Amino acid sequence: MADVIGWKLDRRERAALLERFPPHWPDVVADHVTLWANVGPDDPLPQPATGEIVGIADDGAGVEAMAVRVDGTTDRPDGSTYHITWSLGRGREAIESNDVLAKQGWTSIAEPVPVTLLPARWPGGSAPKGA
Repeated sequence: MADVIGWKLDRRERAALLERFPPHWPDVVADHVTLWANVGPDDPLPQPATGEIVGIADDGAGVEAMAVRVDGTTDRPDGSTYHITWSLGRGREAIESNDVLAKQGWTSIAEPVPVTLLPARWPGGSAPKGA
């Protein structure tokens, strides 16, 4: 099975971020930012990065995501938006964040919030929610 590479949120910052942006839905994810899915075991990890939460998307039906700027852009190389799946409602899946962002975009927040992003790899079949 292919892997996913990207960045995990720094666990020391996560609690403060969740306090600053209380999750709208009961299943709290707030785990990572995907760079590439379906990569092989030899594909290199990205460099450590400082991202910025720059916006929020919520479809009102169970998917909440934070738009993230990484290295000056919110555009992932695959054409989607860098994001953190923040929270989910019953029956919703993290991968749906991509569709929500593509369909409705996101609402900018007043001031970007820095987040430390740590390079990581995880199995695609058991990827954390928010791939």
